[in-house]
Amino acid sequence: MAQISPKLLIPESFQVSRDDITGQLGLIWELIKTPLIVPLLQLGVYICLAMSLMLFMERVYMGIVIILVKLFWKKPEKRYNFELIQDDVELGSSNFPVVLIQIPMFNEKEVYKISIGAACGLSWPSDRLVIQVLDDSTDHAIKLMVEQECQRWASKGINITYQIRENRTGYKAGALKEGLKRSYVKHCEYVAIFDADFRPEPDFLRRSIPFLVNNPDIALVQARWRFVNADECLLTRMQEMSLDYHFTVEQEVGSATHAFFGFNGTAGIWRIAAINEAGGWKDRTTVEDMDLAVRASLRGWKFVYLGDLQVKSELPSTFKAFRFQQHRWSCGPANLFRKMVWEIIQNKKVKFWKKVYVIYSFFFVRKIIAHMVTFCFYCVVLPLTILIPEVWVPIWGAVYIPSVITILNSVGTPRSIHLLFYWILFENVMSLHRTKATFIGLLEAGRANEWVVTEKLGDAVKKAADAAKNKNNAKAPRKLKFKFTDRLNTLELGFAAFLFLCGCYDFVHGKNNYFVYLFLQTITFFITGIGYVGTII
Repeated sequence: MAQISPKLLIPESFQVSRDDITGQLGLIWELIKTPLIVPLLQLGVYICLAMSLMLFMERVYMGIVIILVKLFWKKPEKRYNFELIQDDVELGSSNFPVVLIQIPMFNEKEVYKISIGAACGLSWPSDRLVIQVLDDSTDHAIKLMVEQECQRWASKGINITYQIRENRTGYKAGALKEGLKRSYVKHCEYVAIFDADFRPEPDFLRRSIPFLVNNPDIALVQARWRFVNADECLLTRMQEMSLDYHFTVEQEVGSATHAFFGFNGTAGIWRIAAINEAGGWKDRTTVEDMDLAVRASLRGWKFVYLGDLQVKSELPSTFKAFRFQQHRWSCGPANLFRKMVWEIIQNKKVKFWKKVYVIYSFFFVRKIIAHMVTFCFYCVVLPLTILIPEVWVPIWGAVYIPSVITILNSVGTPRSIHLLFYWILFENVMSLHRTKATFIGLLEAGRANEWVVTEKLGDAVKKAADAAKNKNNAKAPRKLKFKFTDRLNTLELGFAAFLFLCGCYDFVHGKNNYFVYLFLQTITFFITGIGYVGTII
């Protein structure tokens, strides 16, 4: 049988020198680009534009409503029955309801004194206040320090209890659930929850409890967070800009229109009866606070957000801690959406428009679309269209709509308006991790239930800086040694390389000057990739 020439098995256009690998790859690319790559990428552009429009309309809607709320809506004190609880000489403290304060902790060495001291300093009758420190610490030395702090306050006549568990089953949700089972809690009507770095003002209960006392249909009163370390570094300033929009717009609008918003897990007061009716704390996701809020809302309970009632707290100032926090905050809601969407649809106790708000606005757009469109469009699809100029991207989708969305997002923190451009670049970097976490939550993949407690530094950084500046010290403080490789983030470095190549190509062959954005975004990815973000510990 005659030997068949290999040239007969491939088209003549591929019959090039065996050494010309680049030429062969180029021919293959030209063969599949027009019928396959271009249509797929154009489809990706259309999907991203659709998501951008959804996010745009959501932001415009929220902007219009918040303006109406500020101009025409009555304040919560006028919308609901509100009357301060007065001290009565004859009745004593009996007209004050019994309130439980829960402070969940896990190896909170730097901040445990702050939260315990703030809780013990609340201006509420001591015989009507029960403080419960729920310590899941694994460090024996820290457990001992927390217990001694509780004993110190107990010796001053404060009703404070130090509570530990044998294991961390359910993490924070498990600790809160276990705390409510204690016999001394049965006579408590309300429970206020504060994370270990939160420090409420003395009048916190007097300004919030009346909403629950005088309105039996209200289950939750949520206060606003105020950040004590917002000016510590650029990372904390970026976080402040993102969170201020959440508090200034999202929660305000949800409270004013549908009396629903997601519980933030801390700085809030619950009616214990509402917690029990909703099924109690559950640990099926890493957002046990949001889970409880949705379940309580589906049973007809209302929530009130008090933007004027502010509680001081701490932002994570290390990039590692911030990444873990964002994974939990992005993965948890997506996973909860997967678990509860059908339950919300079938619910018959709430109005149709409230269900639409919860499913579409609260979950789908804010918790899923917002992350995906930022990463997919500006970090993947748009750079690829530079390499494939046959794909069309309208200027309104690439520039105008994102600009409006960004401006609307910045209204919460006007003092940081000069950082707006860098905030955009940094949010694009973080959208990489948020999108990854969102898919993990939706698919309930391996890290769906990963819980890493956000590291708090308290005054540790300030004390270290003061010690370094103290000229009276005979010996300068020894610097901690660390490996440079421990700070490397390969995922960010990989995208930095990809965007840099796209930017170079656009600089040489492009017509839209996208390379300006791409090079700036490359620098941001590279800086985060080598770990030079936030406080270096």
